[in-house]
Amino acid sequence: MQREDHAARIGRVVAESHSRQPEPAAAPKHAPNVLVVLLDDVGFGQFSTFGGLIPTPALDKLASEGLRYNRFHTTALCSPTRAAMLTGRNAHVSGNGSVTEMSSGFPGYNGAWPKSTACIAEILRQNGYSTAAIGKWHNTPNWESGPQGPFDRWPSGLGFEYFYGFIGGATNQWNPTLFENNRPVRYRPKSTDYHLTTEMTDRSLDWLRALDVADPDKPFFLWFAPGATHAPHHVAAEWIEKFRGQFDQGWDAYREEAFKRQKALGVIPQDAELTPRPNEIPAWDELGSDEQRLFARMMEVFAGFTAQTDHEVGRLIDGIDAMGKSDNTLVMYVVGDNGASGEGGLTGNANGVSYFNGVPETIDDMLGLMDRLGGPDHYNHFPAGWAWAMNTPFKWVKRVASHLGGVRNPLVARWPRGIGDRGGLRQQFCHAVDIYPTILEAARIPVPQTVNGATQKPVDGVSMFPTFASAKAPEIRRRQYFEALSNRAMYEDGWWAGTREVLPWVPKREPLDPAKSVWELYDLNTDFTQAHDLAERHPDILDRLKDLFWIEAARNAVLPLDARGSERMNEALALGRKERPAYTFHAGTFGILETSAPDIKNRSFTIEALFEADENDDGVLIALGGRIGGFALLVRDRRLEFHYNFCGIDLTKVVSGGDLPPGNVSATLAFDYDGGGLGKGGLFTLDVNGSQQTEQRVKRTVPRMFSRETLDIGMDLNSPVGDYVAPFEFSGTIDVIRLKIGRQHVT
Repeated sequence: MQREDHAARIGRVVAESHSRQPEPAAAPKHAPNVLVVLLDDVGFGQFSTFGGLIPTPALDKLASEGLRYNRFHTTALCSPTRAAMLTGRNAHVSGNGSVTEMSSGFPGYNGAWPKSTACIAEILRQNGYSTAAIGKWHNTPNWESGPQGPFDRWPSGLGFEYFYGFIGGATNQWNPTLFENNRPVRYRPKSTDYHLTTEMTDRSLDWLRALDVADPDKPFFLWFAPGATHAPHHVAAEWIEKFRGQFDQGWDAYREEAFKRQKALGVIPQDAELTPRPNEIPAWDELGSDEQRLFARMMEVFAGFTAQTDHEVGRLIDGIDAMGKSDNTLVMYVVGDNGASGEGGLTGNANGVSYFNGVPETIDDMLGLMDRLGGPDHYNHFPAGWAWAMNTPFKWVKRVASHLGGVRNPLVARWPRGIGDRGGLRQQFCHAVDIYPTILEAARIPVPQTVNGATQKPVDGVSMFPTFASAKAPEIRRRQYFEALSNRAMYEDGWWAGTREVLPWVPKREPLDPAKSVWELYDLNTDFTQAHDLAERHPDILDRLKDLFWIEAARNAVLPLDARGSERMNEALALGRKERPAYTFHAGTFGILETSAPDIKNRSFTIEALFEADENDDGVLIALGGRIGGFALLVRDRRLEFHYNFCGIDLTKVVSGGDLPPGNVSATLAFDYDGGGLGKGGLFTLDVNGSQQTEQRVKRTVPRMFSRETLDIGMDLNSPVGDYVAPFEFSGTIDVIRLKIGRQHVT
């Protein structure tokens, strides 16, 4: 007696039977490997390949072997651009209309990536590709970024078989908060020359080499997004020193020189005009000598970070070439997920969270630590004037979706087997959503109607594949809307209408009134840089585009427009987040991101720690945050200490008055918040075994963000909150740590 089962013949014994292994999914014949490189906060005029004054030989080489695109567009923000590239849909359609830290409960902004907009990694995986995402992610909702999951909106739940990187918008390049798949990475960098971008490159090459050994014929899809050159601008001193003195001329002169280089390279038309400096950004010559000296140094640091990033991406591509895979590897290198960032404000900062917390840093303060910028002690960002310069020849910066400085980024594509025009230039109007259908067409994989049983929403992207063959390929995109934090624009057939509502460095804003919006109009067919506002000359065209924006906004879940700034960083306001009044933690808990940890800011709270320690035991009991903001309760030299770090500016320490008794200890740290708004002061009280030990008042507290690091029990996983050396693991025994929080003050 025999029966057939999936082409196997099954009898009563092996001799009468024939087995057949199930066939794995196979990619179409000759399907290319795909490497997508996505950098962060990079301007059009930053890399030398597109006229910038920072030498980037690796990108120069790649462009000489492939194509440069000078009319490729992003969304003006991190998370939306990534979602658009990975789904082929406009970012609001997948709920990613803003960065995850500013999510709200509205459909276009909830961050809840739906199954109806499947990630391209899942489609490629089901069609025989190996898939990996390495570097920055920034598309998982804050409330799902903790160890409890769910993980279906992490990379591993969206089709990436391997993920190694950071889940949020930024991390410390020297002490990064990292995850492998969906588990926090617990380690300390061993060498003094550690840098995150270098590790991301190493991890990528390790993954590629292992795949080549296991199955050299299987194509790969590698999403490489190292997080550079987003703040903090961290890089080793030897990279910074390459640029000493090279930016003393200032940002106005930088733009003029970069503009000339862009014309010489042919990446902008010869009749293009350099747009003027906005009134909101000071002229370089109007600055004082101390400001010029400080700001030039900040740019030297940023240039070093840029050069190091170019080197590391070049090392990755060289590694692929050395494996003999370059001929059939499609590289799509998107040089920035938006324009360069003006989030450093008009004076820059040494501590990036000062921007989010509305805490100004003085020029004198920063001058005193100028030579340490870029190193592990600071979380530095350059002034908006340099961001504007990096976006030469366009107006404005990241977050300003109304103008090209926020949304036009370079793109380089190389595929020796599929692109014959070496060193060519492409000028078709393209958008981030077009990456998805381009990859699928190159792989000869149809856009699926359903994925894992979920009917798919229509794809907004249009394949750029025809442009690979010819510079004269027809325009692939007639219209596209843009929106970021209510700065918005509408493009159609060369016409561009836009309105800038808010500036990136103004954290608190008035409610938006669209009736008062001032719109500008540009003819991009004749005005490459948006140098001439034609709103008064063509009011009929402007009105038509304004009406079209509202139609597209309604169709793509862009509404309601939300111009709030700092308020959207507070989930109690933006999402009505429900919190428990009490939390219990046990030893071994670590790596809970601040965004998913209990929020103690702007409220009273109590920490109760039950532990056992003898005379030699010390270490951190609980810590949240790091060097630029946070708190830690620890044991050191037989004393109980509580450290509260205000934005890396003030460190308050509350220390018990006597030695801890050996054995079991019950310690309580209570904070009584003054109330009356955000970031107010209060009183810390420290008790040991029920006896009040110490009180310490603070005048101000962190209102919105500590440091983008983690909550850890029994250690401080990343950079230290206080004056100890992380991870400073507790050598005694933690029984339990309880955290109780009061009502939050949100206004």
